[in-house]
Amino acid sequence: MADLPRRSLLAGIAALGASACSKINQSETTQALFDAAENGHRDLHRALAGKQGLAKEYTRDQRSPTFRGNGSVKVDDPFYQDQLAKGFPDWRLEVRGLVAKPLALSLADLKALPQRTQITRHDCVEGWSAIGEWQGPQLAALLDIAGVQETAKFIVFRCADTLYGRDYYESIDMVDAYHPQTIIAHALNGEPLPEKNGAPLRMRIERQLGYKHAKYVKAIEAVSSFDKIGQGKGGYWEDVAGYQWYAGI
Repeated sequence: MADLPRRSLLAGIAALGASACSKINQSETTQALFDAAENGHRDLHRALAGKQGLAKEYTRDQRSPTFRGNGSVKVDDPFYQDQLAKGFPDWRLEVRGLVAKPLALSLADLKALPQRTQITRHDCVEGWSAIGEWQGPQLAALLDIAGVQETAKFIVFRCADTLYGRDYYESIDMVDAYHPQTIIAHALNGEPLPEKNGAPLRMRIERQLGYKHAKYVKAIEAVSSFDKIGQGKGGYWEDVAGYQWYAGI
């Protein structure tokens, strides 16, 4: 495909920005170039992603014997721990932002929606992989119920966990938001999600690396830009470590 070299170039430029010395990063001109490359990366993803198919799915006998936790594996918030012990009876998933009808859905509400079950491989940026069976409603169904406005360009996932004093969040664009394999998972291998894997709800963004699969999700927010969210890069690791916003595999 003719666009692939450009995609690799943009990824390389952004990766250079993440690893360059702090003195260079402080240059306004250089930072503007990095920002332009990242914006181009987002635009290119929008043009290409709709042409991509489904992520590979596996059979039950191919599931990994264990599915490790990574990043946050525990949430210290007292409300979370109380809900975890009780089975999350009062947990609510908000759907908000640029929507016609904000929602606050219980686990029972989510389980009452049509469910998708998929067995897929999770690929971590650290180099490990695992195959798991996930179940939950498609994100597209919730967005349609809420009535996402035309001005929304991204979907932000707000999470209950924190890392190094920062609230965790992640985001995707509308292409991946409406992909059929993008689900809000409440079960792993036929059982409710364990705490280490993101109970009660985590995202499955099957065409991207693991850090995009936000855990402990408490709110889904439709936005037009990231300008007033975190450091404006679209995710926790993007903000603090220079990870690419689009982590396609």
